[in-house]
Amino acid sequence: MTLKIHIDDSAPPYEQVRAQISGQARSGALPVGYRLPTVRGLADTLGLAANTVAKAYRALETDGVIETRGRNGTFVAAAGSAAERELASAAQAYAERARRLGTDEQAALDAVRDALRAVHQG
Repeated sequence: MTLKIHIDDSAPPYEQVRAQISGQARSGALPVGYRLPTVRGLADTLGLAANTVAKAYRALETDGVIETRGRNGTFVAAAGSAAERELASAAQAYAERARRLGTDEQAALDAVRDALRAVHQG
């Protein structure tokens, strides 16, 4: 990953980091699953404050370009719309909660169908 920050650029440094990582992820230069440097590590490399890089990473995560996996690091996210990823995440959380509650698959599916009908009809 190669990033260059131009101090004389009208875009703030965090936006330059965000735009460059986003562009490289979209072009495939940064493949899906590529592990990004830590916030502190990238900040040191670029000569920026850690908060500047953290702000860029937060924006990239909100845009669905990257995903943070806790202590495992930050990675280029799989393709797909942010809505699709959010839906998959919500479904995963629901499935795990249903299992913890001891609900069988059919009851969990019935609950989802009932909720969807209520939302779409009302």
